[in-house]
Amino acid sequence: MNKHCTVIAEAGVNHNGSLDLAYQLIDAAAAAGADYVKFQTFRAESLVTRAAPKAEYQKATTGNAESQFEMLKRLELPQEAFAELAKYCTKKNIEFMSTPFDVEAARMLADLGMSTFKVSSGDLTNVPFLREIGKIGRPVILSSGMATLGEIEDAVMALHGVGTPIEKITLLHCTTEYPAPVEEVNLLAMNTMRAAFPGATIGYSDHTQGIDIPIAATALGAQVIEKHFTLDRTMTGPDHKASLEPAELTAMVTSIRRVSLALGNGRKQPTASEIPNRLIARKSIVAARPISRGETLSTENLAVRRPGSGLSPARWDEVVGKPATRDYAQDDLI
Repeated sequence: MNKHCTVIAEAGVNHNGSLDLAYQLIDAAAAAGADYVKFQTFRAESLVTRAAPKAEYQKATTGNAESQFEMLKRLELPQEAFAELAKYCTKKNIEFMSTPFDVEAARMLADLGMSTFKVSSGDLTNVPFLREIGKIGRPVILSSGMATLGEIEDAVMALHGVGTPIEKITLLHCTTEYPAPVEEVNLLAMNTMRAAFPGATIGYSDHTQGIDIPIAATALGAQVIEKHFTLDRTMTGPDHKASLEPAELTAMVTSIRRVSLALGNGRKQPTASEIPNRLIARKSIVAARPISRGETLSTENLAVRRPGSGLSPARWDEVVGKPATRDYAQDDLI
C-alpha cells in the first residue's frame, strides 16, 4: 500500500467542440492537482452508424432533436488539435491523455508520444482494437463498465497476446451509467479483480455524483481514480451534469491524496510521532502507599498510574508477591 493514487481528470467531450474550452479544462485539472487530464479522440463516422440511438442519459441531457451521430459530430475536435493540447499539458505540468476510439486515432496519439493508453468500457470486447493498442507497447488502462470477469479476462488476454504484460495493464472497475446509482457501484468488486488478475494495477472510474465514492475507492486500495469534470455543470452537453466542477475536483484530489497517505504500509507498529507519547499516555507500576524494604509487594500496596517511564503493568504478575528491594514513597516507580 502507501502507493501514490493516480488521478485522471476526465475532460472527455466537455469542451463542447471548442479548443478554447479544452485549454480551460486543462487549466482546471492542473490547478486541482490531477496527474492526467484526459480527452476523447474520435471521428463520428468511425464511431457510430447514423442510425445509432442515443443512450437514455444522453436524451435527458441533450434532447431528441439530433441523433447520436449528429451529437458526436458536434463534439469532435480536429485531429490537429490534440498535438496542441498535448503541448499545452506539458506547459501546465500535467500529463496528457486521450481515449482513442479507432485505430487511426490510436496511432496518431502514439505519434504524439502519449505515455499511457486508455480504452473505454465500450471497447472492452473490441478484440481487434485491443490488439492494435497492445502492439503499441505502452501501458494500457482498461475500463470495465458493463463487463463480466470473463470478458475482462478475454480483454487482458488480447492485450497479453500481442506483447502487453499484465504489469503494464491497469483495470478500472466502473459502473456505466450517468450518473451511476450508488447502490450499483459495488466497490468491493475491486477486490475480486485484484485477486483474479495478480500483477495488474486496479483502480476505479467513477460516474456517481459527488466525491465521496472515489474517496472511498481510494480507501479500499484503488491505485487509479478517474472522474469526469467540467467548467460548469449547467452547460449543454451529454456529460456535464454527471461531472464535477473545478472546486469539487480540487476537493476530491486533496482528499484522495490524504487518504493515500493514510493507507500506510499495513504493518502494525508504533509510528515516529507516537513513540514520545508512550511515556505520557502509558502507565507504570507504582507504590500505592509508602512501602518498606522487604515488605511483600501486593495488590494492596501497588497501583498502576502514569507516566509510562517505569516498569510496565504488563509485568504485573512478575512483581506481585516479590519483596520490596528498598523503601518506596507513595507514587514512586517500582
